[in-house]
Amino acid sequence: MVTTARALVVAAPSSGSGKTTVATGLMAALSRRRTRVAPFKIGPDYIDPGYHTLAAGRPGRNLDVVLQGADRLAPLARHGARDADVAVVEGVMGLFDGRIADGAGSTAQVAATLGAPVVLVVDVRGQSRSLAALLHGFRSFGDTAWSAGGTHRGTVQVAGVILNRVGSDRHAQVCRAAAEEVGLPVLGAVPRRAELAVPSRHLGLVTAAEHGSAATAAVDAMAALVAEHVDLDAVLALARPLPDGPVWDPAAELGADPVPGRPVVALAGGPAFGFGYAEHAELLTAAGADVVTFDPLRDPALPAGTAALVLPGGFPEEHVGALGDNAPLRAQVAALAASGAPVHAECGGLLYLCRDLDGTPMCGVLDASAGMTPRLTLGYRDAVAVSASPLFAAGERAGAHEFHRCAVTPRAGAAPAWAWRGGEPEGYVDARVHASFLHTHPAGVPGAVARFVAAARAGAPAALA
Repeated sequence: MVTTARALVVAAPSSGSGKTTVATGLMAALSRRRTRVAPFKIGPDYIDPGYHTLAAGRPGRNLDVVLQGADRLAPLARHGARDADVAVVEGVMGLFDGRIADGAGSTAQVAATLGAPVVLVVDVRGQSRSLAALLHGFRSFGDTAWSAGGTHRGTVQVAGVILNRVGSDRHAQVCRAAAEEVGLPVLGAVPRRAELAVPSRHLGLVTAAEHGSAATAAVDAMAALVAEHVDLDAVLALARPLPDGPVWDPAAELGADPVPGRPVVALAGGPAFGFGYAEHAELLTAAGADVVTFDPLRDPALPAGTAALVLPGGFPEEHVGALGDNAPLRAQVAALAASGAPVHAECGGLLYLCRDLDGTPMCGVLDASAGMTPRLTLGYRDAVAVSASPLFAAGERAGAHEFHRCAVTPRAGAAPAWAWRGGEPEGYVDARVHASFLHTHPAGVPGAVARFVAAARAGAPAALA
């Protein structure tokens, strides 16, 4: 398949500059002009892609060098941008910020890999001509074949700027003049609009699935704001074609024929378990599974014929009462795990499998108790599988990420799931249950998906009886 889409990256000097509002508004405003937009988010973030999906009308996807591997980055971008006119890629943190150890996974690395120009969103509150120095520094650093951790990453083209949170017409005029001093075009000047604030909580924004109609209204407001104050034609004119090359294909990634019989893999979703990647269902399906999504908040039973269960991350701690009240489903999950069916639980899914979460009964699959803590745990992990499971062989390595304010006691079972340098063993492997706080990206570990579906097929006759 030939991908003809062009691409551009929306970045910022730092977090909190407003790039999510601008990027989401840009996706939505272009889509409303019948431009086919492929939305992407750099890094492991699950929340922004939910708003991107609403904005563009097609799945928001992630580009993550650490979790997916650098060689998969461009093929995944071409896959997500098939049949699109333009890929709009929202950056993470500041333009050159990546994994602390070596800078891997930064917005700059992704932009360089895709050959995509960068539109820099700058919060100009409290500055005027100093903007020229900031823009000069970011553009010059990108032009000098910057490197991180001693590894060459290529050049980055800062091609334009969008002024954000402009205080007045006079303020915008002065900032435009500053940008002109360094030869960067100003593509828009967005005023301060407090009413666009999206509710947040302990791990960031409230997810689009939880925010419901208010999320749609927020995206509509972002679209209107960007359409009014940003030159959409000038932004589109900057976009450059994605580099030629192979398109990521889930069946080819698996490297084996799909298992026969199409075992049913139940995939939890809804407001409490919304932290998933689009490629996961695609890989499960290519491996031979019949993927059926259900909502643990509302569905009293697992999908008919469930042979395996996937419990993604999310915010079960925000819906603990409703999850606890759904006793029939909790009992079914426990019975499925006890039957030997494969179960894969990440972060929020781990909490759901515990005896209780902040005192409310959960599924009781694991002999552990979960609860909120004041401490944020965040970061990439170069993880090693400690125990063999339906997904990973003992000793297998994977790039992973954790992001939570909860804790599980004990931290690990008799057979832990993962270990990494500087961290104690973590997670649970119990029979054919694999549960951990760590998130992996299925595109980065396709073999794990293939083994999981094969295990589902092996257990399907008992589960279907």
